[in-house]
Amino acid sequence: MIPIEPMGARLHRSPAQVLIVDDSIVARSILSRMVEGTQRFRVSAAFGDVRGALQFLDTHPVDVILLDVEMPGIDGLTALPQVLAAGKGAKVLVVSSSADEGAAVSVQALALGAADTLVKPGVGAFGGRFACVLEERLSRLIDAPEATSGLPGRYFPAGPAAAAFDVVAIGASTGGIHALSQLLRAIPARFQAPILVTQHLPASFMSYFAAQLAVLGGRPCDVATDCMRVRPGRIIVAPGHAHIRVVRTSEGAAIRLSVERAPSGCMPSVDPMFESVAEVFGARALGIVLSGMGRDGCEGARNLVDAGARIFVQDRESSVVWGMPGAVANAGRATAVLPPDQIGRLIAEARA
Repeated sequence: MIPIEPMGARLHRSPAQVLIVDDSIVARSILSRMVEGTQRFRVSAAFGDVRGALQFLDTHPVDVILLDVEMPGIDGLTALPQVLAAGKGAKVLVVSSSADEGAAVSVQALALGAADTLVKPGVGAFGGRFACVLEERLSRLIDAPEATSGLPGRYFPAGPAAAAFDVVAIGASTGGIHALSQLLRAIPARFQAPILVTQHLPASFMSYFAAQLAVLGGRPCDVATDCMRVRPGRIIVAPGHAHIRVVRTSEGAAIRLSVERAPSGCMPSVDPMFESVAEVFGARALGIVLSGMGRDGCEGARNLVDAGARIFVQDRESSVVWGMPGAVANAGRATAVLPPDQIGRLIAEARA
Protein backbone atom coordinates (compact mmCIF):
# COMPACT_ATOMS: atom_id res chain seq x y z
CA MET A 1 0.00 0.00 0.00
CA ILE A 2 1.23 3.48 -0.90
CA PRO A 3 1.78 5.76 2.12
CA ILE A 4 -0.85 8.42 2.64
CA GLU A 5 -1.07 11.70 4.45
CA PRO A 6 -4.04 12.98 6.46
CA MET A 7 -6.68 14.47 4.21
CA GLY A 8 -9.26 17.17 4.81
CA ALA A 9 -12.76 17.38 3.49
CA ARG A 10 -13.16 16.44 -0.17
CA LEU A 11 -14.40 19.86 -1.21
CA HIS A 12 -11.32 21.65 0.10
CA ARG A 13 -8.39 19.44 -0.80
CA SER A 14 -6.28 19.71 -3.87
CA PRO A 15 -5.11 17.82 -5.86
CA ALA A 16 -7.89 15.30 -6.36
CA GLN A 17 -7.42 11.96 -4.59
CA VAL A 18 -7.25 8.70 -6.57
CA LEU A 19 -7.56 5.13 -5.26
CA ILE A 20 -6.15 2.33 -7.43
CA VAL A 21 -7.51 -1.24 -7.24
CA ASP A 22 -5.63 -3.71 -9.46
CA ASP A 23 -4.26 -7.15 -8.67
CA SER A 24 -1.11 -6.61 -10.76
CA ILE A 25 1.69 -5.02 -8.77
CA VAL A 26 3.25 -3.86 -12.04
CA ALA A 27 0.02 -2.19 -13.18
CA ARG A 28 -0.44 -0.56 -9.77
CA SER A 29 3.09 0.79 -9.92
CA ILE A 30 2.73 2.16 -13.46
CA LEU A 31 -0.70 3.67 -12.85
CA SER A 32 0.56 5.24 -9.63
CA ARG A 33 3.48 6.87 -11.43
CA MET A 34 1.19 8.17 -14.15
CA VAL A 35 -1.27 9.65 -11.66
CA GLU A 36 1.49 11.17 -9.53
CA GLY A 37 3.06 12.57 -12.68
CA THR A 38 0.11 14.90 -13.18
CA GLN A 39 -0.29 18.18 -11.35
CA ARG A 40 -3.95 17.68 -10.57
CA PHE A 41 -4.12 14.17 -9.07
CA ARG A 42 -2.52 12.29 -6.22
CA VAL A 43 -2.65 8.59 -5.33
CA SER A 44 -4.21 8.10 -1.91
CA ALA A 45 -3.59 4.35 -1.88
CA ALA A 46 -3.27 1.31 -4.14
CA PHE A 47 -4.59 -2.18 -3.36
CA GLY A 48 -4.37 -5.57 -5.03
CA ASP A 49 -7.88 -6.64 -4.01
CA VAL A 50 -11.32 -5.20 -3.38
CA ARG A 51 -11.39 -6.11 0.31
CA GLY A 52 -8.48 -3.83 1.17
CA ALA A 53 -9.95 -1.02 -0.91
CA LEU A 54 -13.32 -1.26 0.85
CA GLN A 55 -11.65 -1.13 4.26
CA PHE A 56 -9.66 1.93 3.16
CA LEU A 57 -12.79 3.69 1.91
CA ASP A 58 -14.42 3.27 5.32
CA THR A 59 -12.17 5.99 6.70
CA HIS A 60 -10.64 7.81 3.70
CA PRO A 61 -12.66 9.81 1.15
CA VAL A 62 -11.39 9.86 -2.44
CA ASP A 63 -12.52 11.54 -5.64
CA VAL A 64 -11.86 8.83 -8.24
CA ILE A 65 -11.38 5.06 -8.05
CA LEU A 66 -9.47 3.21 -10.78
CA LEU A 67 -10.92 -0.31 -10.72
CA ASP A 68 -9.69 -3.39 -12.56
CA VAL A 69 -12.19 -6.10 -13.52
CA GLU A 70 -10.28 -9.38 -13.52
CA MET A 71 -9.03 -9.91 -9.98
CA PRO A 72 -8.83 -12.91 -7.64
CA GLY A 73 -11.58 -13.25 -5.08
CA ILE A 74 -14.22 -10.62 -5.76
CA ASP A 75 -13.95 -9.42 -9.35
CA GLY A 76 -14.39 -5.74 -10.22
CA LEU A 77 -17.89 -6.01 -11.72
CA THR A 78 -19.24 -8.01 -8.79
CA ALA A 79 -17.71 -5.53 -6.35
CA LEU A 80 -18.71 -2.37 -8.25
CA PRO A 81 -21.95 -1.69 -6.33
CA GLN A 82 -20.09 -2.08 -3.00
CA VAL A 83 -17.26 0.13 -4.21
CA LEU A 84 -19.69 2.83 -5.29
CA ALA A 85 -21.48 2.72 -1.95
CA ALA A 86 -18.22 2.80 0.01
CA GLY A 87 -16.90 5.61 -2.19
CA LYS A 88 -19.70 7.95 -1.07
CA GLY A 89 -19.80 9.89 -4.30
CA ALA A 90 -16.40 8.98 -5.75
CA LYS A 91 -16.41 8.43 -9.52
CA VAL A 92 -15.34 4.95 -10.64
CA LEU A 93 -13.23 4.61 -13.78
CA VAL A 94 -12.97 0.96 -14.81
CA VAL A 95 -9.48 0.38 -16.23
CA SER A 96 -9.31 -3.13 -17.65
CA SER A 97 -7.99 -5.05 -20.62
CA SER A 98 -11.56 -6.41 -20.93
CA ALA A 99 -13.07 -2.94 -21.46
CA ASP A 100 -12.75 -2.84 -25.25
CA GLU A 101 -15.27 -0.75 -27.17
CA GLY A 102 -18.41 -2.80 -27.60
CA ALA A 103 -17.35 -5.35 -25.01
CA ALA A 104 -19.99 -6.68 -22.65
CA VAL A 105 -17.79 -5.74 -19.71
CA SER A 106 -17.88 -2.05 -20.67
CA VAL A 107 -21.66 -1.84 -20.96
CA GLN A 108 -22.16 -3.89 -17.80
CA ALA A 109 -19.80 -1.63 -15.85
CA LEU A 110 -21.58 1.50 -17.06
CA ALA A 111 -24.98 -0.03 -16.28
CA LEU A 112 -23.81 -0.82 -12.75
CA GLY A 113 -22.76 2.78 -12.14
CA ALA A 114 -19.18 3.22 -13.39
CA ALA A 115 -18.63 6.75 -14.66
CA ASP A 116 -16.41 5.63 -17.55
CA THR A 117 -14.29 2.76 -18.86
CA LEU A 118 -10.76 2.68 -20.27
CA VAL A 119 -8.90 -0.17 -21.96
CA LYS A 120 -5.76 -1.06 -20.03
CA PRO A 121 -2.91 -1.95 -22.38
CA GLY A 122 -0.59 -4.87 -21.81
CA VAL A 123 2.25 -4.31 -19.37
CA GLY A 124 4.72 -3.82 -22.20
CA ALA A 125 2.42 -1.37 -24.00
CA PHE A 126 2.02 1.22 -21.23
CA GLY A 127 3.41 4.40 -22.70
CA GLY A 128 3.17 8.15 -22.95
CA ARG A 129 -0.03 8.11 -24.98
CA PHE A 130 -1.86 6.05 -22.37
CA ALA A 131 -0.70 8.43 -19.63
CA CYS A 132 -2.22 11.33 -21.58
CA VAL A 133 -5.49 9.47 -22.10
CA LEU A 134 -5.67 8.51 -18.43
CA GLU A 135 -5.13 12.11 -17.32
CA GLU A 136 -7.75 13.31 -19.80
CA ARG A 137 -10.32 10.79 -18.50
CA LEU A 138 -9.59 11.72 -14.88
CA SER A 139 -9.85 15.42 -15.66
CA ARG A 140 -13.12 14.88 -17.51
CA LEU A 141 -14.65 13.30 -14.43
CA ILE A 142 -13.41 15.99 -12.07
CA ASP A 143 -14.04 18.93 -14.41
CA ALA A 144 -17.40 17.73 -15.67
CA PRO A 145 -19.34 20.96 -16.33
CA GLU A 146 -22.32 21.17 -14.07
CA ALA A 147 -25.11 23.72 -14.10
CA THR A 148 -25.37 24.81 -10.49
CA SER A 149 -27.32 28.05 -10.56
CA GLY A 150 -30.96 28.73 -11.08
CA LEU A 151 -34.09 27.02 -9.82
CA PRO A 152 -34.85 23.37 -10.53
CA GLY A 153 -37.96 22.37 -12.42
CA ARG A 154 -41.15 21.98 -10.45
CA TYR A 155 -42.51 18.60 -9.45
CA PHE A 156 -46.14 17.75 -9.96
CA PRO A 157 -47.96 14.82 -8.35
CA ALA A 158 -49.16 11.94 -10.47
CA GLY A 159 -52.61 12.39 -11.89
CA PRO A 160 -54.12 14.17 -14.89
CA ALA A 161 -51.11 16.49 -15.24
CA ALA A 162 -48.77 13.51 -15.54
CA ALA A 163 -50.99 11.48 -17.84
CA ALA A 164 -51.55 11.03 -21.55
CA PHE A 165 -48.47 10.81 -23.73
CA ASP A 166 -47.80 8.67 -26.77
CA VAL A 167 -44.00 8.50 -26.83
CA VAL A 168 -41.06 8.74 -24.39
CA ALA A 169 -37.79 10.21 -25.68
CA ILE A 170 -34.72 9.80 -23.43
CA GLY A 171 -31.34 11.48 -23.77
CA ALA A 172 -28.24 10.62 -21.72
CA SER A 173 -24.45 10.58 -21.70
CA THR A 174 -21.85 9.96 -18.95
CA GLY A 175 -23.53 8.08 -16.10
CA GLY A 176 -26.68 7.72 -18.16
CA ILE A 177 -26.58 3.96 -18.66
CA HIS A 178 -26.84 3.31 -14.94
CA ALA A 179 -29.63 5.90 -14.64
CA LEU A 180 -31.41 4.38 -17.62
CA SER A 181 -31.27 0.94 -16.06
CA GLN A 182 -32.89 2.29 -12.87
CA LEU A 183 -35.57 4.10 -14.85
CA LEU A 184 -36.49 1.15 -17.08
CA ARG A 185 -36.73 -1.27 -14.16
CA ALA A 186 -39.45 0.94 -12.66
CA ILE A 187 -41.64 0.88 -15.80
CA PRO A 188 -44.09 -2.06 -15.87
CA ALA A 189 -44.63 -4.25 -18.93
CA ARG A 190 -48.17 -2.88 -19.31
CA PHE A 191 -46.76 0.51 -20.31
CA GLN A 192 -46.95 0.39 -24.10
CA ALA A 193 -45.84 3.81 -25.37
CA PRO A 194 -42.72 3.50 -27.56
CA ILE A 195 -39.45 4.57 -25.95
CA LEU A 196 -36.71 6.31 -27.96
CA VAL A 197 -33.19 6.50 -26.52
CA THR A 198 -30.21 8.61 -27.56
CA GLN A 199 -27.22 7.62 -25.44
CA HIS A 200 -23.74 8.94 -26.22
CA LEU A 201 -21.88 5.73 -27.09
CA PRO A 202 -19.67 4.56 -29.95
CA ALA A 203 -21.37 2.53 -32.67
CA SER A 204 -19.51 -0.59 -31.56
CA PHE A 205 -21.40 -0.60 -28.25
CA MET A 206 -24.88 -0.40 -29.68
CA SER A 207 -25.72 -4.02 -30.41
CA TYR A 208 -24.91 -5.17 -26.88
CA PHE A 209 -26.41 -2.00 -25.39
CA ALA A 210 -29.73 -2.71 -27.13
CA ALA A 211 -29.70 -6.28 -25.84
CA GLN A 212 -29.13 -5.00 -22.30
CA LEU A 213 -31.98 -2.48 -22.59
CA ALA A 214 -34.32 -5.23 -23.78
CA VAL A 215 -33.60 -7.17 -20.59
CA LEU A 216 -33.82 -4.13 -18.33
CA GLY A 217 -36.97 -2.79 -19.96
CA GLY A 218 -38.75 -6.11 -20.36
CA ARG A 219 -39.60 -5.28 -23.98
CA PRO A 220 -37.94 -5.61 -27.41
CA CYS A 221 -35.19 -3.10 -28.19
CA ASP A 222 -33.79 -2.33 -31.63
CA VAL A 223 -30.87 -0.26 -32.87
CA ALA A 224 -32.49 2.31 -35.15
CA THR A 225 -32.36 1.91 -38.91
CA ASP A 226 -33.69 4.26 -41.55
CA CYS A 227 -37.47 4.02 -42.04
CA MET A 228 -37.95 1.77 -38.97
CA ARG A 229 -41.52 2.03 -37.68
CA VAL A 230 -42.09 3.48 -34.21
CA ARG A 231 -44.27 0.82 -32.62
CA PRO A 232 -45.92 0.45 -29.20
CA GLY A 233 -44.22 -1.66 -26.56
CA ARG A 234 -40.73 -1.33 -28.04
CA ILE A 235 -37.49 0.58 -27.41
CA ILE A 236 -35.45 2.12 -30.23
CA VAL A 237 -31.87 3.32 -29.60
CA ALA A 238 -29.90 5.71 -31.79
CA PRO A 239 -26.95 4.10 -33.59
CA GLY A 240 -23.58 5.53 -32.70
CA HIS A 241 -23.03 7.01 -36.16
CA ALA A 242 -26.29 8.94 -36.67
CA HIS A 243 -29.01 10.96 -35.00
CA ILE A 244 -32.57 9.65 -34.89
CA ARG A 245 -35.42 11.83 -36.09
CA VAL A 246 -39.11 10.98 -36.08
CA VAL A 247 -41.33 11.59 -39.11
CA ARG A 248 -45.06 11.14 -39.66
CA THR A 249 -46.23 8.27 -41.83
CA SER A 250 -49.62 7.00 -42.95
CA GLU A 251 -49.32 4.32 -40.27
CA GLY A 252 -48.14 6.60 -37.46
CA ALA A 253 -44.44 7.44 -37.15
CA ALA A 254 -41.07 6.17 -38.36
CA ILE A 255 -37.37 6.80 -37.80
CA ARG A 256 -35.15 8.72 -40.17
CA LEU A 257 -31.42 8.69 -39.57
CA SER A 258 -29.47 11.91 -40.11
CA VAL A 259 -25.84 12.94 -39.80
CA GLU A 260 -26.02 16.74 -39.87
CA ARG A 261 -23.98 18.65 -37.33
CA ALA A 262 -25.98 19.16 -34.13
CA PRO A 263 -25.67 22.30 -31.95
CA SER A 264 -23.98 20.24 -29.23
CA GLY A 265 -21.49 18.68 -31.62
CA CYS A 266 -22.48 15.23 -30.35
CA MET A 267 -23.03 12.19 -32.55
CA PRO A 268 -25.61 10.96 -31.89
CA SER A 269 -27.28 14.04 -30.40
CA VAL A 270 -30.38 14.33 -28.25
CA ASP A 271 -31.44 17.67 -29.80
CA PRO A 272 -32.56 16.35 -33.23
CA MET A 273 -34.55 13.59 -31.53
CA PHE A 274 -36.34 16.03 -29.21
CA GLU A 275 -36.95 18.53 -32.02
CA SER A 276 -38.58 15.95 -34.29
CA VAL A 277 -40.56 14.33 -31.47
CA ALA A 278 -42.01 17.76 -30.68
CA GLU A 279 -43.02 18.20 -34.33
CA VAL A 280 -44.72 14.81 -34.61
CA PHE A 281 -46.18 14.18 -31.14
CA GLY A 282 -46.53 17.69 -29.73
CA ALA A 283 -48.02 17.85 -26.25
CA ARG A 284 -48.42 14.07 -26.16
CA ALA A 285 -44.67 13.51 -25.87
CA LEU A 286 -42.52 13.08 -22.78
CA GLY A 287 -38.85 14.06 -22.86
CA ILE A 288 -36.35 12.79 -20.28
CA VAL A 289 -32.77 13.98 -19.77
CA LEU A 290 -30.47 11.82 -17.65
CA SER A 291 -26.90 12.21 -16.40
CA GLY A 292 -24.39 13.53 -18.91
CA MET A 293 -21.74 16.14 -19.65
CA GLY A 294 -22.44 19.28 -21.59
CA ARG A 295 -25.78 20.72 -22.78
CA ASP A 296 -26.99 18.21 -25.36
CA GLY A 297 -30.79 18.08 -25.24
CA CYS A 298 -31.26 21.60 -23.90
CA GLU A 299 -32.11 23.14 -27.28
CA GLY A 300 -34.39 20.28 -28.21
CA ALA A 301 -36.07 20.59 -24.81
CA ARG A 302 -37.16 24.08 -25.81
CA ASN A 303 -38.97 22.60 -28.83
CA LEU A 304 -40.75 20.13 -26.57
CA VAL A 305 -41.80 22.84 -24.12
CA ASP A 306 -43.06 25.06 -26.95
CA ALA A 307 -45.14 22.13 -28.21
CA GLY A 308 -46.69 21.65 -24.75
CA ALA A 309 -44.80 18.47 -23.90
CA ARG A 310 -43.41 17.59 -20.48
CA ILE A 311 -39.75 17.10 -19.59
CA PHE A 312 -38.42 15.15 -16.62
CA VAL A 313 -34.73 15.50 -15.73
CA GLN A 314 -32.51 13.56 -13.37
CA ASP A 315 -31.70 15.30 -10.08
CA ARG A 316 -28.18 16.46 -9.31
CA GLU A 317 -27.68 14.17 -6.31
CA SER A 318 -28.15 10.96 -8.28
CA SER A 319 -26.31 12.12 -11.43
CA VAL A 320 -22.70 11.22 -12.18
CA VAL A 321 -22.62 14.53 -14.08
CA TRP A 322 -25.41 17.10 -13.82
CA GLY A 323 -24.44 18.87 -17.03
CA MET A 324 -27.23 17.85 -19.44
CA PRO A 325 -30.11 17.61 -16.93
CA GLY A 326 -28.84 20.71 -15.10
CA ALA A 327 -28.80 22.74 -18.30
CA VAL A 328 -32.47 21.89 -18.95
CA ALA A 329 -33.46 22.56 -15.33
CA ASN A 330 -31.65 25.89 -15.17
CA ALA A 331 -33.18 26.97 -18.47
CA GLY A 332 -36.60 26.57 -16.83
CA ARG A 333 -37.61 23.77 -19.18
CA ALA A 334 -37.95 20.92 -16.66
CA THR A 335 -41.38 19.83 -15.50
CA ALA A 336 -39.89 17.65 -12.76
CA VAL A 337 -36.41 17.03 -11.31
CA LEU A 338 -36.21 13.54 -9.81
CA PRO A 339 -34.01 10.46 -9.36
CA PRO A 340 -34.36 8.06 -12.31
CA ASP A 341 -36.28 5.39 -10.40
CA GLN A 342 -38.87 7.99 -9.37
CA ILE A 343 -39.13 9.17 -12.98
CA GLY A 344 -39.81 5.55 -13.92
CA ARG A 345 -42.51 5.23 -11.27
CA LEU A 346 -44.14 8.46 -12.43
CA ILE A 347 -44.21 7.11 -15.99
CA ALA A 348 -45.70 3.87 -14.69
CA GLU A 349 -48.59 5.81 -13.16
CA ALA A 350 -49.32 7.65 -16.42
CA ARG A 351 -51.74 6.55 -19.10
CA ALA A 352 -50.05 5.70 -22.37
